[in-house]
Amino acid sequence: MLTLEQLKVVVHQKGLTKTDTCLLCVAAGGGARVQTVAAKKYAIDAGVKGAKKWNFGAFLSAVDDKVFRTPDGWELTEVGKSHIASVAGENLSVSPAAKEAQDLRAILPKLKHQDVKDFLSEAIVCAEQSLPRAAIVLSWVGAIAIMQREVVDKHLTAFNAETLKRDPKWKAAKTTDDLGRLKESTFLEVAQTVGLIGKNVKQELDACLKLRNGCGHPNSLKVGSNKVAAHIETLALNVYVVFS
Repeated sequence: MLTLEQLKVVVHQKGLTKTDTCLLCVAAGGGARVQTVAAKKYAIDAGVKGAKKWNFGAFLSAVDDKVFRTPDGWELTEVGKSHIASVAGENLSVSPAAKEAQDLRAILPKLKHQDVKDFLSEAIVCAEQSLPRAAIVLSWVGAIAIMQREVVDKHLTAFNAETLKRDPKWKAAKTTDDLGRLKESTFLEVAQTVGLIGKNVKQELDACLKLRNGCGHPNSLKVGSNKVAAHIETLALNVYVVFS
């Protein structure tokens, strides 16, 4: 979530508490499965004065709404991730993609299913860390996952009937895994037909799918921060917010 160079900038700003510094060090370790000794090392490497003598475990245990401990180490909660974003936001990348990623964090608590949250969380981190291809692919995977769940919950009968018209060999889907047998382009076509999405939304999602395909395979395609931001914004406004 934070590179060491970003951590160095953030931890030396005025008014930062020791607890926030400890949380930032967990974020520097990736936000999950961070051992106490590793968090302390991040602080030492970032030049935090007196960090060798701090009781990192005590500081982190005192803010259990923001971080919790597992056998594998410390892990930030969604509240903790939002807090880190607010503390470090100005010192993180100011790219359009990073700004869109920060906005997406507000959506995470509203999502019902953990697998969708996981895809979106990873996409957010990739956007913040200037990993454009990964951010585009993961945000798309999360969007497809949330739409598939919406189909299973509310449109399954109509969706199966429409798909059968297009493919007489179609075996009726019962789960989201079953829907994964469809090409994503076909999924969008059927989704429009059954009323899950409108025509204009489908056109925008087609463009997102095309970009995702371009980023998901080895090729010479170059994508910048503005392209990533537009992709994430389209998915956020037309999928994540709508179906959260």
